[in-house]
Amino acid sequence: MRSDNRTNSQHRTIEIIRNYTCHAEGSVLIKCGQTHVLCNVSVIEGVPSFLKGQNQGWITAEYGMLPRSTSSRMQREAARGKQSGRTQEIQRLIGRSLRAMIDLKKLGEITLQIDCDVIQADGGTRTAAITGAACAIEDAVDFMLEKKLINESPIIHKIAAISAGIVNNEIMVDLDYNEDSGCETDMNIIMTDNYKFIEIQGTAEGAPFSIEDLNHLLSMSQNAITSIFETVKK
Repeated sequence: MRSDNRTNSQHRTIEIIRNYTCHAEGSVLIKCGQTHVLCNVSVIEGVPSFLKGQNQGWITAEYGMLPRSTSSRMQREAARGKQSGRTQEIQRLIGRSLRAMIDLKKLGEITLQIDCDVIQADGGTRTAAITGAACAIEDAVDFMLEKKLINESPIIHKIAAISAGIVNNEIMVDLDYNEDSGCETDMNIIMTDNYKFIEIQGTAEGAPFSIEDLNHLLSMSQNAITSIFETVKK
């Protein structure tokens, strides 16, 4: 058993609070154990210049960690004058993942701006952000349909994400901070609700991993994501 009495194949308890803020067209606070991420979706008429005139929409994401989301205060990136490479990489990952759930042609020239702010971090912030933002997009789509900004839902798939890794030679899913900081292999898996992969990020932080390890990681992650979809549907 792990420190929170989970088995290696169990993800942390997930809570999804919809309509968390009153102004965003879609707003979800997602809690994955002690990792809490606020995901807001803004519906903005118009698209970036490279898409103008193509009659399709766009989804883009920003990600940030609040100063006391971690055990000691971290400096705001705005105060440093630039985003870290980690932040930029996570933003791109969130945007790519969310674009896979939407038929952009059905959006028309509308941009969905996603803001994912980590309120409290205990590992798995990027995967929690993706799962939470996907839920917030569904509420934003309902808003657009109600306001007749679009004629039909552009959602192709539900999506969800989870972390996985090898810790002390044991394969496990949904790593908390202590597990993640000492793992030998670190992975992030994003899937659709028909269990196709959107992205697999995997790195050997210590010893290299085998194809058998990889298959076990992916299989265990798929089972955990199946459970997450059940929570999302509720």
